[in-house]
Amino acid sequence: MAAPLEICSHVEQRAVIRFWSSEGVRPSDIYRRMKAQYGESCLNQNKVFKWASSFKEGRTSIEDELRSGRPKEAATPSNLEAVDKLVRADRRIKVEEIAESLSISIGTVHSILHEDLGYSKVCCRWVPKMLSDANKAKRLEMSRKNLDRVQKEGDSFLNRLVTCDETWVAHYEPESKQQSLRWKHPSSPVTKKFRVQRSVKKVMLTVFWDVRGPITVSFLEQGTTVNSENYCQLLQQVKKDIKNKRRGMQSRGVILHQDSARPHTATRTIETINQLGWELLDHPPYSPNLAPSDYHLFGALKSYTRGIHMETHDEVKATVSEWSRRQSAEFYADGIKKLVP
Repeated sequence: MAAPLEICSHVEQRAVIRFWSSEGVRPSDIYRRMKAQYGESCLNQNKVFKWASSFKEGRTSIEDELRSGRPKEAATPSNLEAVDKLVRADRRIKVEEIAESLSISIGTVHSILHEDLGYSKVCCRWVPKMLSDANKAKRLEMSRKNLDRVQKEGDSFLNRLVTCDETWVAHYEPESKQQSLRWKHPSSPVTKKFRVQRSVKKVMLTVFWDVRGPITVSFLEQGTTVNSENYCQLLQQVKKDIKNKRRGMQSRGVILHQDSARPHTATRTIETINQLGWELLDHPPYSPNLAPSDYHLFGALKSYTRGIHMETHDEVKATVSEWSRRQSAEFYADGIKKLVP
């Protein structure tokens, strides 16, 4: 059975127009006869007349002509150079200002910036501290020294490493935008999320851990702050926990890794570390990205506690302890090993 004429492409209809035009049929008659056969899928009258006129003037192709796209008259080498010069002089310059300065359209400036010059506008990356040249040199020196030890000692160096840090754990941390994602059907109502602030109540958490997991998890008493005195007391507790949980580690030699916070670098703290017989690993100033707790541990913990309402300090402690128990040994080992790259 032949296919119905209602199913017919525009190219096929143009072939019919060309055939009837070559026989001398008037455009109005062509449209009337095509409309009777093709129905709703027929080309409109204007297009039938246009194509009939084109074939009468000598056109032979029934295909659309290739389009080269919008010409780039303004994207000249001189304009490209001028735009690049303006951007290099002021990285915050606006597209409208460039267009006004060079007397070209905003769309052309967009095209030159993105397509021709390859620029993209991005936000500045947040860093905790603008390092001085001396800070950078010290960071480079310490990092090279530690990398040399890793190359010489291998895993035995990382296995002796005990890292520590402090963080606040709020009683309630609003869930992130990623955590609030949910499936929505076209017929479902629009979901809403109200702005919620972080809880004012919070607990200071201090964690000492190594490749095998937590060694000492401590919560500071409410109303107190971290200082050299209570930090030294905590170090004494860590030594006891190492003796109970990491048999033989004390005799092999503990390498303590901590940041350069004041309680960690106080004279009394350094004396306590020496008395414990531990080695203190060099840590560059203002370098949280070199602290395993900052780049690995605390981020995962905060993701877990987001959206959980905890009324008391005891609930916070229970939640943190529960999360710690759920983590595998590989999780902690990965955090320490990431320190190398």
